[in-house]
Amino acid sequence: MKFFIYPYKIFVNFFESFGRYVLFISAIFKDIDSKNLFINNSIHHMMYIGNKSIPIVILSSLFTGMVTSVQVVYQMETTFEADTLVGSLVGRTLFLELAPVITCLVLAGRVGATIAAEIGSMRVSEQIDALETLSIDPIEYLVTPRILAAFVMFPIIIIIADIFGLIGGMIASNNAIGIDSYQFMKGFKMWFHPWDAWIGIIKGLSFGLAITSIACFFGFYTKGGSRGVGKSTTATVVVSCISIMIIDYILASLLL
Repeated sequence: MKFFIYPYKIFVNFFESFGRYVLFISAIFKDIDSKNLFINNSIHHMMYIGNKSIPIVILSSLFTGMVTSVQVVYQMETTFEADTLVGSLVGRTLFLELAPVITCLVLAGRVGATIAAEIGSMRVSEQIDALETLSIDPIEYLVTPRILAAFVMFPIIIIIADIFGLIGGMIASNNAIGIDSYQFMKGFKMWFHPWDAWIGIIKGLSFGLAITSIACFFGFYTKGGSRGVGKSTTATVVVSCISIMIIDYILASLLL
């Protein structure tokens, strides 16, 4: 009997949590009382999500582009048109898939975990309860500015990832089979479609909104002291990574 009860509980808990998440997200779509405070909070989180994430985005994108280029060169080393195909394949693979997915998986650990830990710590230390006693809406003060910051900054981050991924691809292709930057970019532009870049930006925006909203949700409903904060942080990273994979499949099916 226990064999059937355990999956049933998991099933019920999943839909209860999902319903609570939908209600939680719907609460951000309401009028803002203190616009000046909201703008200041949003700018602060834009700086954290955007500017302070740039170094790790550049590093991960460079090596993503280099690895992609090495793999493409390995696959195309016996092809006479390798000079023109390498730039095209590296560029399209980066723009469509690797740049948004790898970048957002990295930021799920950096941005998502931090947001969950911050809001979770405020919950267990009763700071959120204090905001409510002061007639300050905690969702308006803590959640909405972070989601707006993700909406603005994640597309910019994906563009940076695309640029440095291409640079990494050029460096690696030059070292691997001597394709210079002119040949690489010539091949890239030969098969480039602007829609490919837009798909990557749309994916990055969707992933960013998923990461921040999931982190805010788990942080907001944290309980159990410091141990609960750790559980919320772990759950944020795990659920965010799984959500990125699911959203990636859905968007790829719809947009391609």
